[in-house]
Amino acid sequence: MSEKIKTVVNQGLAIAQDIGLIIVAIATLVAVGIEINFMFENGTVLLTDLLLLFIYLEVLTMVAVYYKSGELPIKFPLYIAIVALARYLILDMKNIDTWRILGITVAILLLGLSIIVIHYCKSNLFEKNARDED
Repeated sequence: MSEKIKTVVNQGLAIAQDIGLIIVAIATLVAVGIEINFMFENGTVLLTDLLLLFIYLEVLTMVAVYYKSGELPIKFPLYIAIVALARYLILDMKNIDTWRILGITVAILLLGLSIIVIHYCKSNLFEKNARDED
C-alpha cells in the first residue's frame, strides 16, 4: 500500500512540476511580448531593453533544460542574476552611490566565481566517476 501511495504522490508532484514549468514559460513569453510592445511604442531599443530580453531568454532556456533533464541547471539562475545586476547598474548608474556600485560589482564578481567553481567541481566529479568506472 505504501508503494502505491508513493507512486501516486510522485506522479502528482511530476504533474504539478510540469504545470508550474508551463506557467513560468507562458508568463515569460507574455513578459517578452509586453517588453517588445513597449519598445515599439517608444520607437527605440535601449541596452536595458536588450538585457531584459536576455534575462527572459535565460529563463526560457532554464525551463527548457529543466523540462528535458529533470534537473535544475544551477548555472542559469546565476547567469540571470549577473545580467539582472548589470541591468540594475546601467539603469540607475546616476542615482547609485559609490559604495553601492562597489557592492554590486563585488556581487557580480562573486557570482562569476561561483560559476567557475561549479564548473570546475562538476568537471572533476565527472572525471573521477569516469576513472572509477574503468
